[in-house]
Amino acid sequence: MFLTREYLYDLVTGKIKGPQGVFLRGGLFILSLVYGLAVVILAGFCRIRPRRFSAKVISVGNITLGGTGKTTLVEYLSVKLSSAGNKIAVLSRGYKRDSKRPGAQGLGDEPAMLQKKLPLVRVVVDKNRIKAGQKAIRDYASDTLILDDGLQQWKVFKDLEIVAIDAGNPFGNYRMLPAGFLREPLSALKRADIFVLTQVCSGQDLSGLTAKLKRINSRALIVESRHEPKGVSRLEQADEILGLEFLQGKPVAIFSGIGNPDGFENCVRGLGAKVVKSYRFADHYDYAQADILRIVKEAKENNLEAIITTQKDAVKIRELGVQGPEILVLEIKLSITKNEAEFNRRLLKLYSL
Repeated sequence: MFLTREYLYDLVTGKIKGPQGVFLRGGLFILSLVYGLAVVILAGFCRIRPRRFSAKVISVGNITLGGTGKTTLVEYLSVKLSSAGNKIAVLSRGYKRDSKRPGAQGLGDEPAMLQKKLPLVRVVVDKNRIKAGQKAIRDYASDTLILDDGLQQWKVFKDLEIVAIDAGNPFGNYRMLPAGFLREPLSALKRADIFVLTQVCSGQDLSGLTAKLKRINSRALIVESRHEPKGVSRLEQADEILGLEFLQGKPVAIFSGIGNPDGFENCVRGLGAKVVKSYRFADHYDYAQADILRIVKEAKENNLEAIITTQKDAVKIRELGVQGPEILVLEIKLSITKNEAEFNRRLLKLYSL
């Protein structure tokens, strides 16, 4: 039982107390030292002769596990650059996808979401990003490749390295996996060209975080952003956006399988909804019809007016064909709140080189 996801999370975050917790965290710390050394050696070796493409390569990644808003940032970049006339391809691993299954399960939830929202952008799914890049250039004449979750793609040369950092919890406990949430040592941030701070709250003091980032990498641009709700849409009518006031005062249930469920729930509450029931599943959760039927059943029993989920979850739920109380999808956009002009300048400068 010690190896469950929930137990490991509680252990790493210090919720498990006593001699057992201290002993196990000590063991994880030793493993994290081994992991960190292996990552440094592997990254250094892979970066000796990275693969170069004829297209521009923009990497969007993060240094920690969990949701930092990478996919929303990828969407923002794709829209901006494709509207400027560029042929964009998003290269994604398709985490936890099952290639033998049809639809979103076969493509992966995040790639499926991006493909639905960005009809003019090619989404190429392959855990081998070099093969994916070759396919995008050969088959679709793409002139720009956006690496979704690309910071650890050491074998690929990047024209622009963007690192998304959650402003509320940037580095966890500052320890490497499995003792913490860092995928690489903080020194890896020296490779970044741009830091995009995500989930920035109004009035939040970021002076400590920005000072730390500048000490690590003084040349990188620091951009602030936040995820803003555009409204909600009905599960089967994604093109019709209902106003932000639609949820005001309504008793609702919410469910999600994402890396940052707190942010989702806070956003729904911020729109004036009364969250009566909240269901949290693991990130990239593979929903079964029984999961949704249970939520629908309990929503009916509690006389709730709607069930709300995320855009990432919705692409999988649509394929289950569940009927019941109104299922709504929270529509989110990324807004740059600081250094937007310089951010755009650096993006467009790529095409003048």
